Amino acid sequence: MKALSIRQPWAWLIVNGFKPIENRSWNTNFRGRILIHASLKVDREGEKWVRKTFPAIKLPDSYDLGGIVGSAELHDVVTSSSSKWFSGPFGLKLACAKVGRFIPLKGKLHLFEVPENIARAV
Repeated sequence: MKALSIRQPWAWLIVNGFKPIENRSWNTNFRGRILIHASLKVDREGEKWVRKTFPAIKLPDSYDLGGIVGSAELHDVVTSSSSKWFSGPFGLKLACAKVGRFIPLKGKLHLFEVPENIARAV
């Protein structure tokens, strides 16, 4: 199973169904369910942007960091979108997101394979 490492609050927003597009500088041909990995860093400027742009979304006071936090279906990659979440140049379109139990795991760049025991635990 593949995973994508994402800074918080973006990972939280994805698995909780608020953010349907994840921006990347790279493209992928992969389609299917991926695990969402929360990296060790929090994007505080991004968090401020979310609070200002989407005041109805109540972000948590703290986030799980350094592990799997849920999953989503990667069903397309776009180079343009009218969504406020899109900043490009590539937008990974995600659907059917689910919060999962936190599983500590070191992240990697791009889509990465998770160990078999982690994939089974999810």
